[in-house]
Amino acid sequence: MSAANAPAVISAENIELVGYHDLEKRPAFKIAMQEAGGRFYLYLSTFWQSGWAVLDVTDPAAPELKAWLPGPDNTWTLQVQAADGLLITSLEKIPPGWGPRPDDPPEAEGVYIWDIATDPAVPRRIAHWETGETGTHRNFYNGGRYAHLSAGAKGYKGRIYRILDLEDPENPKEAGRWWLPEQEAGGESDMSGERAMVFQHGPAHAEAGRAYLPYAGGGIVILDIEDISAPKLVGRLNVHPPLGSNIAVHTVYPYRDRHIAIANSEALRENCDEPLNYTAVIDIRDETHPRVMSIFPVPDPPEGYSHKNFCERGGRFGPHNQHHAQGLDCLEDREDRIYLTYFNAGLRIYDLTDPVRPFEIAHYIPADPEERLGMLPKTLVTQSEDVLVDRRGYIYVTDKNHGLHILRSTV
Repeated sequence: MSAANAPAVISAENIELVGYHDLEKRPAFKIAMQEAGGRFYLYLSTFWQSGWAVLDVTDPAAPELKAWLPGPDNTWTLQVQAADGLLITSLEKIPPGWGPRPDDPPEAEGVYIWDIATDPAVPRRIAHWETGETGTHRNFYNGGRYAHLSAGAKGYKGRIYRILDLEDPENPKEAGRWWLPEQEAGGESDMSGERAMVFQHGPAHAEAGRAYLPYAGGGIVILDIEDISAPKLVGRLNVHPPLGSNIAVHTVYPYRDRHIAIANSEALRENCDEPLNYTAVIDIRDETHPRVMSIFPVPDPPEGYSHKNFCERGGRFGPHNQHHAQGLDCLEDREDRIYLTYFNAGLRIYDLTDPVRPFEIAHYIPADPEERLGMLPKTLVTQSEDVLVDRRGYIYVTDKNHGLHILRSTV
C-alpha cells in the first residue's frame, strides 16, 4: 500500500508522510525491526486480535505485508523485540475492558521465541517460556544471552523483573529476578484504586552492568546487574504524587554518555481525568540519587483545532511510548532528539540539545479513524501508540484504530 491510502492529516509540522499500510484492519501496537540481506523487516504486535504482522519496509513508500502469525486465543500479544536473529513476543492475560473475555484464562502466557534468521519474512517459533502467572508485558532484548522481562511470578503482587537466559534459545531458563518489598505476599502494595500501582511496567533497559526499570507507582529503579543472578538496588526516584497517572513511570530510557535518562508516565483516563502526565529529563550522574532535571512542554493544539485543548477532544491525551534505539544498528541512535507518541496529539519530536530546555520541533496528527476496530477509545479519535525510527530516518507510528503510518522528519 502507499501514502495515497493513508488517512488525512489534522496537523503536521516539519514531518512528511512517506507510506501507509492498513495491516488488513489489524491495528498494530509495538514495533521491532531487523535488517537482513539488505532488506528492512518490521515485526508488529496487534491490538484487538492476538497475533503478529511482518512487513517488508525496504521501500517505505510501498510497505509489503509478508506474513500474519495468529496468536493464542484470548491472549494479549502486545510486545515484540528483535535482535540477533531472534524475535521475543509477549503473552499476557487480557485485563478487564480490553477484551471480550477478561475473566477467562489466556490460552498461553509468558513469551514465545522465534527464529527470524532463517527466513526473516516468516518467523519460526522455537520455544515457549512460561511465567507460571499472568505472563509478560513490555520486555527488553537487544541481542546476546539475556532477555529482560516484565513478568508475573507466583507469590508476588504485580509484575516483577525477571531475567531470561537464552544461551540455548530453544531451552530458555530464568537467570535472575528482582522485586520491590511491597510486592511480596502480605506487602502493602496497592494494585487498584486511586493510588499509583507498584509493578515492573517495563521495558527494562540493560546496559553496562545496569538495568533501568520503569516501575509504575514504584518510580524509577536503577539496579546493579553485574551478577545477573542477584540484582541489587542502586537508586530509586518516585514522582507520584504529584505527577502521573496510576502508571506514573511508564518508560525510562538512559543516555549514559550524557548522564541523563528520559522518563514518562502513561496517560490512562480519557479527557485528562487524572494527575498531570509528564515527560522529564532525569539527572543520573549520581545514580544513587536520580533527580528530575526538567519537564518537557505540553503540546498545544494547532491553529484551527476543533477544541481549545487536547483534553477536550476525547480519548487519551498524554505521553506513551518513546523511540528506543537499544544499540541496534538498524535503528536511529541519536541523543539530541526524542520521538514520543502522545495519544490524541499524535507524534511529537523534541530537541534535547540542552537537557534543561527540551522543546518541540515537529509533530504529526493523523485524522481521526472513520471505523472502529476495537473497544477503545470511548470517543473514536486518533490514539498514536508506538514509534520506531530506522537508521535511514524513517519513522513508524501505530494507532489503536488506524494502520501503520511511515513518516520522515524534514528538520
